Amino acid sequence: MSEQNDRSPELWAGIDDLCTWVEAGQPFGGREGLLLGMLKLSEEVGEVAEAVIGATGQNQRKGVTHTWDDVQAELCDVVITALVALRMLTPDTQEVFTRHLARVMERSLGPSAVVHPQDLPTPRGVGEVR
Repeated sequence: MSEQNDRSPELWAGIDDLCTWVEAGQPFGGREGLLLGMLKLSEEVGEVAEAVIGATGQNQRKGVTHTWDDVQAELCDVVITALVALRMLTPDTQEVFTRHLARVMERSLGPSAVVHPQDLPTPRGVGEVR
């Protein structure tokens, strides 16, 4: 099994834990909390833009204020926030994401590039050894 597959259960368990933490701390629940959670994505994307502008020195008044490591970190925040928002929308986050990724890969790279979810090894449980 590849390194990526070995870490996949940790990723999804982490997203579940973060979703639980976000929902517990939200001042609004239900539909309103879900919508506000999704709006958080816009904030994170804005931070990517700010970091890119800062890394390239595009703001003449401020100059270089960020590094490309900052950009990487902000991009990671976008991915994490998107996965948490998806988890807030559905408990089947991993399945929904994997299916969608397969469709995008097939559309972009052709059918031979796709590993379908049913062909992947079954994820290990927490602490389970194979």
